[in-house]
Amino acid sequence: MKTIFEKSNGVDGVSIGECELGQFFPRELLRKDSIGLPQLSELEVMRHYKELSDRNFCIEKGFYPLGSCTMKYNPKVNEFLASLEGFCNLHPLQSDEDSQGALELMYKLQETLKQLTGMDAVTLQPAAGAHGELTGMMIVKKYFETKGETNRKKVIVPDSAHGTNPASAKMCGFEIIEVKSNEKGQVDTEALKSLLDKDVAAIMMTNPNTLGIFEEKVLEISKLMHDNGSLLYYDGANFNAIMGWTNPKLMGFDVVHLNLHKTFSTPHGGGGPGAGPVCVTEKLKDLLPSPIVEFDGNKYIRQYNIPQSIGKVRGFYGNFGVLVRAYAYILMMGKNLKLASADAVLNANYIKEKLKGTYDLPYDEPCMHEFVLSGEKQHHQGVSTLGIAKRLMDSNCHPPTVYFPLIVHEAIMIEPTESESKEVLDGFIDTMLKIAHEIEENPEEVLKSPQTTPIKRVDETLAARQPNLTYKGN
Repeated sequence: MKTIFEKSNGVDGVSIGECELGQFFPRELLRKDSIGLPQLSELEVMRHYKELSDRNFCIEKGFYPLGSCTMKYNPKVNEFLASLEGFCNLHPLQSDEDSQGALELMYKLQETLKQLTGMDAVTLQPAAGAHGELTGMMIVKKYFETKGETNRKKVIVPDSAHGTNPASAKMCGFEIIEVKSNEKGQVDTEALKSLLDKDVAAIMMTNPNTLGIFEEKVLEISKLMHDNGSLLYYDGANFNAIMGWTNPKLMGFDVVHLNLHKTFSTPHGGGGPGAGPVCVTEKLKDLLPSPIVEFDGNKYIRQYNIPQSIGKVRGFYGNFGVLVRAYAYILMMGKNLKLASADAVLNANYIKEKLKGTYDLPYDEPCMHEFVLSGEKQHHQGVSTLGIAKRLMDSNCHPPTVYFPLIVHEAIMIEPTESESKEVLDGFIDTMLKIAHEIEENPEEVLKSPQTTPIKRVDETLAARQPNLTYKGN
């Protein structure tokens, strides 16, 4: 009997319309009425989607000071390179012989990341930063299992940490122990000492931390942990602040994840795409997910023979399009990667100094690539941090991260990145100062914002109590 595909192609003189679908599908599943799609021209469809895209705010439209997310400009040449036929049409199951260009790129990216982090081995498999965290903590867990130290069930997490840190550790079965920050916004080493025992597997840290402050006692923390037989995990979300100046290995870390979609300028708005490579020291390299890309002197290969591997953490070998973009950015920047970090730190300190006094600055320390203000003063004048964020939306500026980290009340977390000019920074500063003045003079007017966006101010209380999660209301 001819297949439906043969028949629909006109085999035996049967056209698509004449094909008896009921021979191949249960008749009760066949549509009895037309699908009801609108009859539109290509031009009308194009205009519809263009109008939708115009409603979105993006880095091409304005400033994006989203703290801890590093929303820097993504060079368009990277998009062209990632779309090259040899990259975008390559199937992940093609043989090594047919994938030499892609494998070479991955291998060279691995080697570059090793150099930047100081680590000894890298996996490109994880698909995002949090996925990299999970992979790293799986490696930590496997490490102690191979040593027979199955009692190590605790992971220490600073109170200023990204929320994914405790979540990733918890998913691996660890018990989360919080360590408090001191008056300088850094890990309190005395508090840390009191938490250490032989059940502690690791500490998860970001350096600089989420307050944008460099952990001055990181070497002391490293010694405390290693003397306890524990490991140190480095959350690389803030690597954009130190790239080329220092590295996690020099600080004493054992496991690192990097957010390629932040530090190395690849898109990640709207939840994806992303990439979270994990880098480890020599003693952990045999635990990495397989395969690792290697060079045998003649060709590039996917090496599956990793003795104590935690196994695959993803179906294939990494989010390849993001890897292409990241490697292109690294090649394009070269030694200027170091300058990118320097400019990010300069920009953040410039804005901080201009805004402190008008807004509260809970930790008045030199910052790295980001800093955290508090809208506590403005809150007492009638407008919360959320109100400030909404007012910013009327000024061609994406709001910064608000209400994080949790240790700062009414937190406003600002990260300008290195890709913004002084003119843009000055415009943002002027807007923030203007909003503070408006709150003093007429807070009710500020509470009407946003007014210039496609969707005006919404009733958040009603939305929380009566969420409508369907496309069409009943």
